[in-house]
Amino acid sequence: MAEPGAAPSHPAAAIKAARVEQGLTLRALAARVGLPYSTLSKLENGKMELTYDKLLKLAQGLQVDLGALLAGAPAAEPPPALGRRSISRAGRSSGASSQVHHHLYPAAELLGKLMVPIIIEVRARSVDELGGLVRHSGEEYLYVLSGAMELHSDLYAPLPLGEGDSVYFDSGMAHAYVRVSQETCRVLSVCAGSGIQRLAQSAAQAWTLAPPLETGETPNE
Repeated sequence: MAEPGAAPSHPAAAIKAARVEQGLTLRALAARVGLPYSTLSKLENGKMELTYDKLLKLAQGLQVDLGALLAGAPAAEPPPALGRRSISRAGRSSGASSQVHHHLYPAAELLGKLMVPIIIEVRARSVDELGGLVRHSGEEYLYVLSGAMELHSDLYAPLPLGEGDSVYFDSGMAHAYVRVSQETCRVLSVCAGSGIQRLAQSAAQAWTLAPPLETGETPNE
């Protein structure tokens, strides 16, 4: 049994601890974040993988820092050997998709990375559509590959960004990506910081059993 006050050893334990602390039942939290009761029960008991979208919904629903749900997960140690590399071919990367974004994870198989690159198709048209702002520990570099978007945050006015624009910011500042162009908006986001590797693993792991998406293929919701 964990010592009183000790950090949970897995995001699922942190979610349950935050829910209990706030006096929420499983059904109440499930209704708040829009997840089936059975799904939330499986997530809390470690019987279902915690994907990026579910982690975001739960962090927003519990009104806790995303990093707090990941803090108990031990950081993966980088391998002792030098010279490792990972090659990602066009249109052949692990991905996760929803109505508000589509993520591709180059180098998803490498553990203990010091940074996590993510190629994102920004689909959400408003912060409300995303379910609110999100924050996590570390820093983030964002480069717009195509289209146009706004970077929303809790400290600054919305920042318009077009093709070729970039911004480096503190991920602890609550933030969200919102599309403003009619054409597809794709960005490269590079995240670094405590817990971010676990977040990327959770997002990509649920898709490793499915074949990678070909360029132009529309993923199932």
